[in-house]
Amino acid sequence: MIHADEPLPGLTAPLVQPGELPKWVILEDDKMLVIDKPGWLVVHPSKNGPWSSLGGAVKEEFKLETIRFAFRLDRETSGVIVLAKTEAAAGRLGKAILKRRIGKAYVAILEGELRESVSVDQPLGPDIESSVTVRQRVDGGEGSQECHTIFHPLVTRGGYTLVGVELMTGRKHQIRAHAEWLNHRVVGDKLYGPDQNLYLDFATSGWTSRHSELLPITRQALHCAAIDLRPCGMNYLLKAPWPKDLARFAERAMGLPSEEAQALIDAFIAAKLPEPESPAS
Repeated sequence: MIHADEPLPGLTAPLVQPGELPKWVILEDDKMLVIDKPGWLVVHPSKNGPWSSLGGAVKEEFKLETIRFAFRLDRETSGVIVLAKTEAAAGRLGKAILKRRIGKAYVAILEGELRESVSVDQPLGPDIESSVTVRQRVDGGEGSQECHTIFHPLVTRGGYTLVGVELMTGRKHQIRAHAEWLNHRVVGDKLYGPDQNLYLDFATSGWTSRHSELLPITRQALHCAAIDLRPCGMNYLLKAPWPKDLARFAERAMGLPSEEAQALIDAFIAAKLPEPESPAS
């Protein structure tokens, strides 16, 4: 397997090492703290102590009494995550999100070869037939919500596609559920991948031989590459570089050098999150 010579995750996620967190800071001012979150780190506090989650580690490292996540990421999704330091900043960001005045650019590696951009405009709702309560599915029934994702292929090689993802809505597990519906699943996805029981097995037993058999990478290949706050009057385009673990997989499985992948991602961000137009004088 492609990941055979890499450390395999155990039942308990590793702890954030004191002094490591400042290296992940993209921006810090009196209103916000922006972090490039690694793909193994859970966001919300857990029973394993403050250094087992991003929220707990931030409080310890930066001596903050309270933090407010303006944006959240699943544990296995890496990239830009924004924390508000004040109620005012949290309120401003919250209103901007509701008005869809925040730009986001995700990138993912999908199974299969996607040759053209695809717009998936399918509602999502709870998967009531799943044993995993958080799982979503394309569904027009009760509890479903409007959901729209656009997948833009950046490069296709070796049976995989690096895509830029444009979110027209912001729903739970939107990218992963729509990718599954499209029959181009996010590589390494334990919940929307080849068998959803991989998610439950990982939660109870950690990585197993069956994970190694069915998943070519140890976490879902999904990364929040950029958050654009400029449309809501905050002069920040916040970017997180192509992470090393996904870069290593792309080099091995796709023959895609890290520098080339980063250039493609940068071009996608520039195209989808351009400088706002100046108001007419």
